[in-house]
Amino acid sequence: MEYTRYGFAQVVAAFFEMPTADARKLLPPHLQPLEVQHTRSILAITAFEFTESMVGSYNEIVLSIIVPPRVEVGQLLPKAAFFPFIVGTTTDSSREHAIERWHLPHYMKELDIRLHPEDDVMKVTVAEDDMKILDMTVTSHQFAPVRDLYNSFMVDGDNHYKVNIYMEGPHAEHEEERGSLTLYEHAMTEGLTRSDVSSYAFREQWLRGGMQTFEELERI
Repeated sequence: MEYTRYGFAQVVAAFFEMPTADARKLLPPHLQPLEVQHTRSILAITAFEFTESMVGSYNEIVLSIIVPPRVEVGQLLPKAAFFPFIVGTTTDSSREHAIERWHLPHYMKELDIRLHPEDDVMKVTVAEDDMKILDMTVTSHQFAPVRDLYNSFMVDGDNHYKVNIYMEGPHAEHEEERGSLTLYEHAMTEGLTRSDVSSYAFREQWLRGGMQTFEELERI
């Protein structure tokens, strides 16, 4: 099997409640949202600071809906499954690479994506020129080494895809509801009812100095 690897300095992710009605509109018909409670689904926002890749270093922001993972006999149970509905990057080359190789939907302009680590808090800011897109904070917890499996689902026209992704490195995770999110009016957030997305995170993750490994893409 061919593997594709991306080294990172920092990755932070946070899960926020959102309306299930919005989630269903963003998902293709063959995927269903995973609810935390009736009518409330999960918006996942993940920020990456990549230091090693086929297209050099870059930062990336991924907005996803959490869906049920695909369980396979004899395989590790995925920690979570994502449907990324929009991705933004800081370089043209990283955007072209992810579209061609992984069929990920992108905002088609370079963004200003910054990760600001401050002691036990990571501040993430995303903007296009002078237009703010989102501000997010993720807080840390006790770090321990992990190698976790995730599913990602993608759609390109009539073709449906899945890829297994392993995240490994020093990892902290908690549900202490200390992280926060502010969404602004922008093309990247137009599929969301911004006023009905929770402003605090119910789950937060932080990885430092690790590796993201993709298995081969599958058509499903």
